Amino acid sequence: MSRRSPLRRAAFLGAATVAATAAAVALTGGGPAQAAAANLSATFAQTSVWNGGYGAGYTIANRGDAASTGWTVEFDLPAGTSVSSSWSSVKTQTGQHYKFTNAGFNGAIKPGATADFGFNVSGAGLPAGCTVNGAACAGGGPVTTTPTTTTTTTPPPTTTTTPPPSGDTVTVSTAAQLQAALANAVPGQAIKLAAGTYRGSFVTTKAGTAAKPITLSGPSNAILINDGPAGDAPDCPVPTAGWDSGYGLWLSGAPYWNLTGFTVQESKKGIVVDNSPHTVIDGVNVNHVDEEAVHFRRSSADSVLKNSTITYTGLVQPGYGEGVYLGSANSNWACHGNSGGVDRGDRIQVLDNHIGPFIAAEPIDVKEGTFNGVIRGNTFDGRGISGENSADSWIDVKGIGYTIENNTGTFAPPGVFANGYENHNTSTSPSFDNGCGNVWRNNKSDLGGVGAYAIKISSVSKCAANPNVVYASNTVTNATSGLTNITVTP
Repeated sequence: MSRRSPLRRAAFLGAATVAATAAAVALTGGGPAQAAAANLSATFAQTSVWNGGYGAGYTIANRGDAASTGWTVEFDLPAGTSVSSSWSSVKTQTGQHYKFTNAGFNGAIKPGATADFGFNVSGAGLPAGCTVNGAACAGGGPVTTTPTTTTTTTPPPTTTTTPPPSGDTVTVSTAAQLQAALANAVPGQAIKLAAGTYRGSFVTTKAGTAAKPITLSGPSNAILINDGPAGDAPDCPVPTAGWDSGYGLWLSGAPYWNLTGFTVQESKKGIVVDNSPHTVIDGVNVNHVDEEAVHFRRSSADSVLKNSTITYTGLVQPGYGEGVYLGSANSNWACHGNSGGVDRGDRIQVLDNHIGPFIAAEPIDVKEGTFNGVIRGNTFDGRGISGENSADSWIDVKGIGYTIENNTGTFAPPGVFANGYENHNTSTSPSFDNGCGNVWRNNKSDLGGVGAYAIKISSVSKCAANPNVVYASNTVTNATSGLTNITVTP
């Protein structure tokens, strides 16, 4: 995936309209009758521009009175210009001619609804000769008509910009509705995503409560994408007018949220949880992001990530492409250290997730100054670990008092791999026993004939008062050195 530019200028350049069926002719009675038909339009827009390329997409709207069954948009690009990546569609190419057909989830467009797909372009040339379902964009397509002496004109459905209705349950189907729902959420509310692609900046600062958490849920084909970042960023990341962080979904000062079932992809970061303790992320899919997939930051303690799938991170910055990031590096505590100068992401649980392949940095990075988390029942696929920024293991543990158990890890090329699990003793101010007091048990490790130890402990002496413990219940295969470099506890 190419990095999208922070510029967010839209230039609507064309549309096409085509009827899905011809009119039906009545065999008896008062004359011809009109069959219900889809009436599709495809509108092109540049979403961002940068030196040497741009991002763009088409929005396909159904202005007819029947659902579409599928769509195909075709166009030509001039020599020297090419589509470098695309999403929410199936792309085929013959020379400079491109054809995009609907993905499995966005072919059926109900009357009044829309679907969209996007792409990044290398070069400056714009699409030409566009067609939608075979009809020329410039001239439009055939439209079903009824040759009667009296006609009734029904105006096309209009798009509302008002917030979705309030209540215990709010169902959304457009990006604008989702943004409004996040901005107006109240304790106990359930926001339900319809299937489809939601493109935009999605952030909430609304808090739930222990008794009434707020839920955002949807099927796996409800997909959140953020084409940012854009605007002038503040010195430290906080929601700021005029600035788009580029995060797929951002909770900031929003504790007690449950996030369930949907997908986040093709964003700068996936899900960022800032100063939002008691967040539960269950069954989500995060993939194809520029940097890390899920980040619990600014003391988002007592949170849970479970039953989720994370793949393809660090596509733009491999060294910052962690699958799961707990806390912050002490060099960032000036921004994120909101608990006595420390990012105290304590007691976070990472349970039963599938992380990898092609996590460019560590599948899980446990940062210094965090305490007493649980990492249990996860599956790590180490293919694609980049080796950049010291990323060469499934988990790097710099926290204190973590329980790491019942996980299964494998490694196979491509990638850079040193050890299955590593720990490090980072110095911080204020000072903690970073990298100490952690426990490994019942973990299964296959190092692919490349990794040295399943569990590599960096220092025994620095943790003399609070030692790390590696139990004999851990197992390893295909290691160049063995299970661990310290004495095993029975």
